[in-house]
Parts: sequence; structure tokens; C-alpha cells
Amino acid sequence: MTLFENRYRTHNLGLLLLRVGIGVMFTIHGYPKLVGGPEAWVKVGSVMKVVGLDFAPAFWGFLAAVAEAVGGQLLALGLFFRVACALLLGTMIMATVQHLSAGDGFSGYSHALESAFLFLGLLLAGPGRLSLDQLLFPARRRLY
Repeated sequence: MTLFENRYRTHNLGLLLLRVGIGVMFTIHGYPKLVGGPEAWVKVGSVMKVVGLDFAPAFWGFLAAVAEAVGGQLLALGLFFRVACALLLGTMIMATVQHLSAGDGFSGYSHALESAFLFLGLLLAGPGRLSLDQLLFPARRRLY
């Protein structure tokens, strides 16, 4: 076995580890925002004014908190995986925009931007075979 040997047979295990690890981390990160109530939601949702949406900041903040807390759980389970990735991607794009507009510098926006790239990659890759999506919604076999 060499370092450059084809390891595609373990890619489903790799996707599982990524899903569970990142999903748990985002659940833990989003839960305080979710239970923080309207005051926390307004604080999180106020970033939307940067892109011209200066109405209903509590609504936008609540959506971001749900995307992180519930989306993290869905990610870990591999359930409604691509929807969860899309919501988390949108949330991380807005977090990046917020940090850029605040002038936080690279160390301020790097985590959000890295997470956005991660969710985009996972969105394209899919949840893998070791997921609830695969169990509940198996891919149709191609006839050609």
C-alpha cells in the first residue's frame, strides 16, 4: 500500500466523517443563536441590511439560526442533505459579507468563507451511501 494508491473505496466513509463532524460543530454553534430568542435573531439578522434587505431582521436571524442548528443535524444524518448544504452555504456567504463589511480582516471572515467552500463542495458531492437520504431516497438505476 502506497500513499498514492487509489482509495475511492473509502470515499463514503470520508463523507460520513465530514458530515458528522461538521454537522455536530454547526449544531453546537447554531443552538445558542436559536434559543437566544428574538433579541439574538435581530442581532444575527441585521447583517441583511448590508445587501439591501433592511426589513424583518428577526426573521432573517431566525432562519440563520435554524440553518446552523437544524441544518447541522440534517447534515450529520445525511437527511435532506443538499437542502441543508444550500441553506448553510447561504448563511456562510452572508456571514462572510458581514465580516467583510465590518472590516474584520482575513482572520474575521476566513472561517465563514472556508465553511462556504466546504458546503459548496458537499452540496456538489452529495451525502454518500452512508446517509439517511440514500436509505430513504435511493438513486434510480440507470437503464442505459
